[in-house]
Amino acid sequence: MSAFLVIDIGNTQTVFGLYEDGELAAHWRLSSGRYATPDELAWQLYGLFEQEGRNPKCIDGIMVASVVPRLDRTLTQACERICGLTPAFVGEPEIKTGMALDYKNPREVGGDRIVNAVAAREFFGSPVVVIDCGTAITFDIISPEGRYAGGLILPGLEIGLTALHERAAKLPEVSFARTDMMIGRDTATSMQVGSYWAAVESICGLIRRIQTLPGYQDVTVVATGGMVNVVAPDIRQLNHVFPHLTLEGLRLLAERHFA
Repeated sequence: MSAFLVIDIGNTQTVFGLYEDGELAAHWRLSSGRYATPDELAWQLYGLFEQEGRNPKCIDGIMVASVVPRLDRTLTQACERICGLTPAFVGEPEIKTGMALDYKNPREVGGDRIVNAVAAREFFGSPVVVIDCGTAITFDIISPEGRYAGGLILPGLEIGLTALHERAAKLPEVSFARTDMMIGRDTATSMQVGSYWAAVESICGLIRRIQTLPGYQDVTVVATGGMVNVVAPDIRQLNHVFPHLTLEGLRLLAERHFA
């Protein structure tokens, strides 16, 4: 039986996935504590395996996508201590993704975005657009030829509300949430209504613009990310909602790299 630990280090959360024979056996989310020590992270990682009744020493390989370089060494030391293995990071020269990048500087593309593109092409073919709703909202576009064509980056679903609260003295702190209203009757509700429908309409509008490009009229649209289920019901152009797309992409790379 093959077993891989895959890890997606994001700006807000770090997501762990344990795969056994190609199936997601367990997954966990931790806050991406930028000042955590290797000892703290090792203790948390050990606890995750312990609660599932699994032996961390039985892992065949660890594949990581990270957008928080500060945490890379901390995670590496924690994995070496608990699993006895040094993780492989997407973006290292020896990690072959099989995805040609049309970016001016390929090193600028986050590992999570590459992994999403690899998984989306594997599962849905090309052309395909991946929308990842996390701290930022990213669009990753795979061309009809199966190449990483580029993408878009815009503020995440919660960032606008945070900025309003921090920069406008009378505006309260409000959580991002779906609402059926279109007219708010108080300040907090007005902020929720505006932020929610502005996010939905911006995503829908960007999809429509992409679909006007030559070769993308019938593009498959896939959504993922920690906040995706909040907005997905109102984005009619979505063909698939795939919450664990990043983990699946990491699994694919782990199977290829550690085989």
